[in-house]
Amino acid sequence: MWTRRAFMKGSGLALFSFSFGGVPLFLSRAADAAYNPGAFQRRKVLVTIFQRGAMDGLMAVTPFADPMLPGLRPNLFMAPDKSAKSASPVDLDGRFGFHPALAPLSPLFKEGRLSIVHGVGSPNATRSHFDAQDYMETGTPGVKRTHSGWLNRAVGLLGHEGTPFRAVAMTTALPRSLHGGAPALAIDNLEDFGIRVPGNRQMSRKAKLGFETLYAKNTGALLRRVSREGFEAIDMISKIDVANDKPADGANYPDSPLGNRLRQIALLIKYDVGLEVAFTESGGWDTHVRQGTANGSFARRAQDLARSVAAFWTDLGSCQDDVVLMTMTEFGRTVHQNGSGGTDHGRGSCLFVLGNHVNGGKVHGTVPTLAPEALEDGRDLPVTTDFRAVFAEVAGKHLRIDDDQALFPGWTGERLPLIG
Repeated sequence: MWTRRAFMKGSGLALFSFSFGGVPLFLSRAADAAYNPGAFQRRKVLVTIFQRGAMDGLMAVTPFADPMLPGLRPNLFMAPDKSAKSASPVDLDGRFGFHPALAPLSPLFKEGRLSIVHGVGSPNATRSHFDAQDYMETGTPGVKRTHSGWLNRAVGLLGHEGTPFRAVAMTTALPRSLHGGAPALAIDNLEDFGIRVPGNRQMSRKAKLGFETLYAKNTGALLRRVSREGFEAIDMISKIDVANDKPADGANYPDSPLGNRLRQIALLIKYDVGLEVAFTESGGWDTHVRQGTANGSFARRAQDLARSVAAFWTDLGSCQDDVVLMTMTEFGRTVHQNGSGGTDHGRGSCLFVLGNHVNGGKVHGTVPTLAPEALEDGRDLPVTTDFRAVFAEVAGKHLRIDDDQALFPGWTGERLPLIG
């Protein structure tokens, strides 16, 4: 008797279509879930946002009390303004302040739901965006031969089967983080997902019915089961009115790529389609020129991030207990501003972890005094927390993954306690 895995590996199944999106992938993914009763029960969800371009952690969460910083950043330094006469950092603890554009996140910090990790980054000192992103997404700093991403390995370590929507990247292409042997989907827009004839909805519906009829008539029980699961998965998405489904009251998403993608991730979570690992990204953090202070390129990116995340969290409503959101960026920026009113590629940055069971309301990690002798190479915030210590903690505690060595091959460090 053929098993579903043997069938999918050994069969010559192929669908020839007119730009039909998603069907073969859905059939193969559904094979893994075909005999999985209860596969659609709600599970814990990890949502990750990659801030591509290297976010300036010293501007996002500024150590405004450090006496060295005003001299190092004369045109970028900001301190909390108690008179409220101008936009200024939100004082978090007397030492660190949120950039004013990140103010939508400050209530979550004060409520103890948002945790900040500062001085975080990779032990590999590359300042190449491409290499640093690759090392962070594979979870193996300095090793270029790693074929799988750390999120894909996390999916493989979950210990149970899932739905076709177990791992989803809301991106145009599958990110390095989700490359590997575990099933994963890249969906740029839920409205465009499924069997489609471009520009013709009626033909799309007819195409779907035609494929359903074709596979329903097949004499192979497994193929019939797999195809039915695949089309049921497409039906699950078709029941989500992406264009008209209203977010929860108070969830005011910005009209931006990140806002739209987080809104759709929230839909997948609320409609309970079996999502467990989600990925999306935010670009534009490479602030070499005219970085600005309360206004400027950094402020625009930070405002989009903060408004998008705050709206997403509000939108989740009763699902919040099941979700943790984590940001990441490949490295930070130089401590000293450059001659173009910006900052160059550096080392340590910061990241955010949001969840109802996070040890929040604190700035974790170590940020030394920004004296020249304390800086890496005399110019950079040193990496005092390996990013794997954070990723392993979040995946381990939230997704209940115990094998840190399997998740991050070659890493022998300890987790940073962040989740109760």
